[in-house]
Amino acid sequence: MKLQTKIIGTVAIAALLFNACSTKKNALVNREWHALNTKFNVLYNGNIAFEKGREELKANYKDNYWDVLPIERLEVTDDVKLDSENNNPNFIIAEEKATKAIQKHSMVIKDKERNPQTDEAFLLLGKARYFDQRFIPAQEAFNYVLKNYLQSDKFNEARIWREKTNVRLENDELAIKNLKKLFKYDQLSDQEYADARAVMAQAYINLNAPDTAIQQLKRASVYTKKQEEKGRYFFIIGQLYNKLNKKDSANYAFDKIIDLNRRSPRVYFINAHLQKIMNTDVTASNKEEMLEYLTELEENRENRPFLDKIYRQVAQYHLDQKQDSLALVYFDKSLRATTNDNRLNALNYENLGEYYFDEHNYKDAGAYFDSTLTNLVETSKKHRLIKKKLDNLEDVIKYEDIVQYTDSVITLYKLPKDKQLAYFEKYIEEKKEKEEAAAKKEKERQNAGVAAFANTKAGKQNKGKFYFYNVTSLGYGKTDFKTAWGSRKLEDDWRWSNKNIIMPAEDDNANVDAVADNAEEAEGKEYSVAYYMDKIPTDVAVIDSLKTEQNFANYQLGLIYKEKFKENLLAAGKLESVLKSNPEERLILPSKYNLYKIYEESGSNLAEAMKQDIITNYQGSRYAEVLLNPEAILAGGSDTPQARYTALYKMYQNQEYLKAITGAEENINRYTGDEIAPKFEMLKAMAIGRIQGFDAFKEALNYVALNYPNNPEGKRAQDMIKNQLTQLEKSDFVNQEGNVKGSWKVVFTFERSDDVAANDLFELLNKSIVDLKYKNKVSKDIYNLEQQFVIVHGFASEEFALGYAELLKNNKDYKVGRENFVILSDNYKVVQVHKKLNEYKKTLLTPKP
Repeated sequence: MKLQTKIIGTVAIAALLFNACSTKKNALVNREWHALNTKFNVLYNGNIAFEKGREELKANYKDNYWDVLPIERLEVTDDVKLDSENNNPNFIIAEEKATKAIQKHSMVIKDKERNPQTDEAFLLLGKARYFDQRFIPAQEAFNYVLKNYLQSDKFNEARIWREKTNVRLENDELAIKNLKKLFKYDQLSDQEYADARAVMAQAYINLNAPDTAIQQLKRASVYTKKQEEKGRYFFIIGQLYNKLNKKDSANYAFDKIIDLNRRSPRVYFINAHLQKIMNTDVTASNKEEMLEYLTELEENRENRPFLDKIYRQVAQYHLDQKQDSLALVYFDKSLRATTNDNRLNALNYENLGEYYFDEHNYKDAGAYFDSTLTNLVETSKKHRLIKKKLDNLEDVIKYEDIVQYTDSVITLYKLPKDKQLAYFEKYIEEKKEKEEAAAKKEKERQNAGVAAFANTKAGKQNKGKFYFYNVTSLGYGKTDFKTAWGSRKLEDDWRWSNKNIIMPAEDDNANVDAVADNAEEAEGKEYSVAYYMDKIPTDVAVIDSLKTEQNFANYQLGLIYKEKFKENLLAAGKLESVLKSNPEERLILPSKYNLYKIYEESGSNLAEAMKQDIITNYQGSRYAEVLLNPEAILAGGSDTPQARYTALYKMYQNQEYLKAITGAEENINRYTGDEIAPKFEMLKAMAIGRIQGFDAFKEALNYVALNYPNNPEGKRAQDMIKNQLTQLEKSDFVNQEGNVKGSWKVVFTFERSDDVAANDLFELLNKSIVDLKYKNKVSKDIYNLEQQFVIVHGFASEEFALGYAELLKNNKDYKVGRENFVILSDNYKVVQVHKKLNEYKKTLLTPKP
């Protein structure tokens, strides 16, 4: 009987459960069954995954405290996300759980949802998609809740999330409009009200309305129950007040964060302190208090993760107080403490660059500005400004290095031999002392490390064992090896100092030892006075060349300091040193003129004397004309630098290459130091290439590239050397034997002095082309200073070209009996570029019938 009762009961319960599983019956059991499974099974696990994913996003998100923080910590990329593309696996799980709840537990009966948990499933679905940055699908989920669950307790939350999505989709005005309706007609909980106000604040920030955003955030900070949000809202309020240049109001907001103390994340607390310090002007009355304030922040152990920013602020304080050495120390500390904060690195490097720039240490300044660029976004305005400054510094560094090198060599050359010997003896002694001090320091460091390890358990266990297990022996061994051999790479033939030495064919130990001895001897030369004495030039011509190079570098530095950096004192010093050093004639007048401009600007009484010197001793020069009649020069005319260049360029186009070269040389000397000088240099190089061929063209281009490396013409020359010269370098002829396909030319040779006959033939050939209905073209090309060509271009084969030449010779209307030859276009290019006409005639020229 009991068994029968158990069986019946089991069957009844099974039937009840089976009926409860149905989503088509609107019964109490069915509704409660699916609601229970949705809430405590599927959605429970989905919400756990969602919160885990959200916490991971917060943990991995890195705020940029140099700009106004976003309300929500979510890094949005510009990539368009598809449903198949997922970021965080936790959001995938959350979405899957929400989808499962909807598919398996939704009870839509007579167009009404009977499962009270389904709206939460749709809300979870939208939130998972939102944080996966698929905003359109997320908005669809939120809209579904708003359309089908009007009585849901999640209705307002869904509206807020929809407006968050609108803000992410840059529909800021629509989000504000919808949120205003929400505030007007609906009753919200405190947290919902805070969330909605925060979303509206973000929309106003996006619309660049910081004052309105501040009011929204103030309301949000009052109603939110989350201390982390409260701290973030206060910090953003402070940043927005700073943006409006209301420092007192900003500091009030930062004080609110400081008052929260440990109830809010430490990162807001520290940055609030730093922002407050930056907003406070340091005066004589509060500087001691400010230093104490900074020192307290620095020494607080809890602030160790934020020392990079604290060190920077301390550095700024010392820099403002003119305590440069302390400022440099703290900037260096900040750089060492920084962990992947590119903006902080960029600011520190820029400060260091500016400091060394102001100290006229341009080499170090350039290095720091270069490091600044690597930490800036390439498309930013700051990157462009630093890049421009660095480009200017490249010239300064280059020319300062030249001046330093030439000055050192010339100074040593002028010293008596006994003083030269004493100088190098002192240099070698100092070099040895430095190396010995460095080796001693390294040995002490190693010994300290060995001693420390020897006292550990592992060190005591290894004591007295195999050499490489005995840390003490190993440490001494390494030190002795370095003392004997120096730093050597782990590679074959490590004993050789010079890797270019070829290994002896036989495995002869004596030979190997000899090679090692030679290597050691080569290394020892740097400690020999004779080694350095041999490097001092003794030829007067070499010294004169160095002086010329030094004068040109000083002149360029004078112009750069004057025009680009407005450092008139430095510029005057460089230009005066040029005039004192017996410079080339071309540098004297422009140096004097630029000195006159500097004296005039500074109000020096030397200006008038320099002006009279230029007018009296350089009559007819452009600079004298400018001083006598500046209005006429400024008004322009046919004698301006640009007009002169245009006229010479037309000569170049008309193949008057010799005139272009001589005219360019005249104007290079006339306008030395002007921006147009490199253009004349480039024009001269092009004309030289046309007249003298490839080698001369290459040399002229190299001159432009080396002397004007940061000028547009210099860069153009560098590009031509890299890309075009490699194509023109080929000087071998193509074999023309057989029926070679390609474009062929008929060439008539004339002396340059026989220009009248060349012009007559040019006209006659053009007439023949028209009369005979050919499609060819005729041109007149200069070959060199003595010869020129009249050419008919565009024959499809050698036979056609030869036939045309024969026709000209025999036709009674033309009777052109002048000597000519036929050439393939590729070979004509070689003839013109490398000036190999004679070689072509000897090797490849087909005899005429």
